[in-house]
Amino acid sequence: MSRPVTLFTGQWADLPLDAIAEMASDWGYDGIELACWGDHFDVQQAVSDDSYCKRKRDQLGAHGLECYAISNHLVGQAVCDPIDDRHKLIVPEHVWGDGEGEGVRKRAADEMKATAAAARAMGVDVVNGFTGSPVWHKLYFFPPTSDAEIDAGYREFADRWNPILDVFDEHKVRFGLEVHPTEIAYDIVTTRRAIEAVGGRSAFAFNFDPSHLIWQGLDPVRFLYAFPDRIAHVHIKDAARTLNGETSILASHLGFGHRDRGWDFRSPGRGEVDFEEIIRALNHLKYDGPLSVEWEDSLMAREHGAEEACAFVRSIDFEPPGRAFDAAFAD
Repeated sequence: MSRPVTLFTGQWADLPLDAIAEMASDWGYDGIELACWGDHFDVQQAVSDDSYCKRKRDQLGAHGLECYAISNHLVGQAVCDPIDDRHKLIVPEHVWGDGEGEGVRKRAADEMKATAAAARAMGVDVVNGFTGSPVWHKLYFFPPTSDAEIDAGYREFADRWNPILDVFDEHKVRFGLEVHPTEIAYDIVTTRRAIEAVGGRSAFAFNFDPSHLIWQGLDPVRFLYAFPDRIAHVHIKDAARTLNGETSILASHLGFGHRDRGWDFRSPGRGEVDFEEIIRALNHLKYDGPLSVEWEDSLMAREHGAEEACAFVRSIDFEPPGRAFDAAFAD
């Protein structure tokens, strides 16, 4: 059976869930990866109202869609970050509270624990998201940054996330970190370090998204083979570098879509990601979960892009063989 093709609703949370579900169904998607913002999925209602998740499943089912994962990137970001006014824009009011940093981080951690329970109530076993990072802002080592400061940052990550992961274990749900700049893990080296920091526990897994790797100069396929047992979910998203001697890989404080950025996200199939090799690697890894389109392209209408992306994903996916192609010649 081919892998289900789903649409992540994070970039569509300005629309009611019914509206994006109807469009996703018309475009040919099999299901939805529900964002925990907008009216798409409310963690607190999911854990306090026994009928809430059934209503959500019925709501999607009315459009012929399944839910394969929920995603709480925005709250997860606040668990480990140094908190500032930007976080007020992304977390729920009950998490922000009075905005005092440590209080926000603790309430964000509680919300992520509740998200594990909400996922189980929804009948899914993956929550995708971010971790935030105590050390991302120290990426460039000036003013001079000691190894001890970075070590302390990874210990802080473990101290804040291990109690969250305990709850994920209780509910038999995995947390799929989207390895990404601004997170505790943003490349292969830091991903290994993050795994080590939490003692290698299996609840700490990954939502594989090649777009965040390719613009850094990493090979996304090498990431898959580096962490074969931790690929809990897959995002289909593309990116391209436009380095011309004036543009910078650091993006120059320019917003997405600006012509002078050194890189940008692209609709799937229109960037640098080699999806052929990714599908082959996923077949090696026996990954049979969803291929979830996280659609972002600043120079394309999103309705056109999402419909095109669904067709693209179906065109590149193929099942692993049931037998060797030369099996007819075996003894």
